[in-house]
Parts: sequence; structure tokens; C-alpha cells
Amino acid sequence: MPVSIVTIALLAASNVFMTFAWYGHLRFKGASLALVILVSWGIAFFEYCLQVPANRWGSAVFSAAQLKTIQEVLTLSVFAVFSVTYLREPFTWNYLVGFAFIAMGAFFIFHKW
Repeated sequence: MPVSIVTIALLAASNVFMTFAWYGHLRFKGASLALVILVSWGIAFFEYCLQVPANRWGSAVFSAAQLKTIQEVLTLSVFAVFSVTYLREPFTWNYLVGFAFIAMGAFFIFHKW
């Protein structure tokens, strides 16, 4: 499998873990802060187990700026699905416009001038 595909797949999977680590506790506001910090750290461990190799291997085919751009686009994509399905928050038109601007930024990062 090409390194670029492996990198993107690992970064996508790592984003799922990190999104749950950062925002999953919002559905459990009754839980103590210490508990949700510890649980979030535990979840984030698995995120790092995917993210670090993704960036290490991905650096063979992508620049650091491109890796970061892939990460941010995936982060927003995963978060959009997460916020609608898990947190049950609406996805409004202004989110879509903001994501479109970020996608344009990604275009400029990857475009060869």
C-alpha cells in the first residue's frame, strides 16, 4: 500500500481517538474533572500510537506543512461528523463556509506553483 495512503489512514484513525479524548467527555458533565482528564489521557495514548508513525512515515512523501494540512482537514472532517452524531449538535451553513475556506487553504498548500 502506498505510504501516502497509509499516512492518511493512520491520521484519520488518530483523529477519531483525539476527538473523543478532547470532546467525548462533554456528554458526561457530571463526571469529575480529574476522571475525565485521566480517561482523556488514556484515549490520547492510542491517538499518539497512530499519529507519530503516520507523521514519521508520511514525512517521506509529504512536507511538514502538508502533513499538518492533512491533519487539520481530517480533524475538521472527523469533528463535523462527531459533533452531529455524538454530541447531537447542528451543522450550520457558517460551519460549511468556514470549512470551504480551509479547503481552499489546503489547495494552496498542495498546489505546485
